[in-house]
Amino acid sequence: MSWLPVAADSGFGLDNLPYGVFSTPGTAPRTGVAVGDQVLDLAAATGDDVHATGSLNAFMARGPSAWAAVRRQLQERLGDPAHRATVEPHLLPRADVTLQLPVEVADYVDFYSSRHHAEALGRMFRPGSPPLPPNWEHLPIGYHGRAGTVAVSGTPVVRPCGQRKPADADPVLGASQRLDIEAEVGFLVGVGSPLGTAVPLADFAEHVFGVCLVNDWSARDLQAWEYVPLGPFLGKSFLTSVSPWVVPLAALEPARVAPPARDPQPLPYLRDDDHPWGLDITLEVRLNGELVSSPPFREMYWTAAQQLAHLTVNGASLRTGDLFASGTVSGPGARERGSLIELCWGGAEPLTLADGSTRTFLEDGDVVTISATAPGPDDSRIGFGEVTGQVLPAR
Repeated sequence: MSWLPVAADSGFGLDNLPYGVFSTPGTAPRTGVAVGDQVLDLAAATGDDVHATGSLNAFMARGPSAWAAVRRQLQERLGDPAHRATVEPHLLPRADVTLQLPVEVADYVDFYSSRHHAEALGRMFRPGSPPLPPNWEHLPIGYHGRAGTVAVSGTPVVRPCGQRKPADADPVLGASQRLDIEAEVGFLVGVGSPLGTAVPLADFAEHVFGVCLVNDWSARDLQAWEYVPLGPFLGKSFLTSVSPWVVPLAALEPARVAPPARDPQPLPYLRDDDHPWGLDITLEVRLNGELVSSPPFREMYWTAAQQLAHLTVNGASLRTGDLFASGTVSGPGARERGSLIELCWGGAEPLTLADGSTRTFLEDGDVVTISATAPGPDDSRIGFGEVTGQVLPAR
């Protein structure tokens, strides 16, 4: 409960309190916390300059005890009417602020952890062969992305150019003809780790600050031509969009679930029987405002805790602001697929929209919006906001 009116279905109640970075006309970017339809100016409300830096990095670096202390303080001040007079002057309508990229991204890694997505692509591209590569059931496969092209929701998606190889023709340079989406969940590192030291699975919550939504835009024709033998490059590096609100990991405790059964049993450093970090998050993908898919994150074969453990098992260090994403979230149902390449089965089964138009891949002018919710306490829902982008013509 709060003295501030918060709609029951807002997703931004006191059980959530997501962090973001915002500005208003004539003011510098600073940290805000979303509460209902309002944003609390955290620098002004607390007097702590860590919230006036223009990114969440300095606060995230303080670690779990500091995160927990601020969360308790916010819940008390927003819940107890005795604090209303001192807090209310620092609230602004969410509609009146401009949201910025919430973190300075240090490194970006993207995984490939949905069995349904991986098997669908395997059947599409390797008919007659096993749909999964031999290593897939043994380790979380990933690739290292480009931190400099991670951008906040609302950033235009300029259709990328690059080499692509038409069937039975020589390679050409041109605009991608198979521009796609990947509906994903991202995890932000707050506390780093020393070079040469692995982070065990049990320490996941000691390092990860919070969770956001990710759209890893993908040029499938560029990707198909370039990815052998070293994996994605230009087909992925032109833009990765993230939601402006970062849901604290603590807010997702009620959403924790057991992940799917693993067979074969993974190596000991990836075994999570005592520390399951499956999350019951439901994503929604909209194309030009129409709901086209509802991917279930609880179906992900590899969890974020296993991804972090694998990411560092070779001694790779973590840095404040590191972003690692789940990979495309897909479920077993036809309308639970988190990419157009699955929804249209590689172009063979065009997606029909309510207005009668069809899509295989994205057209100029299309707008894609990904949102998500998760269970909170007492039948409440935790909201993630949304990540959106409109496709613009190639330059």
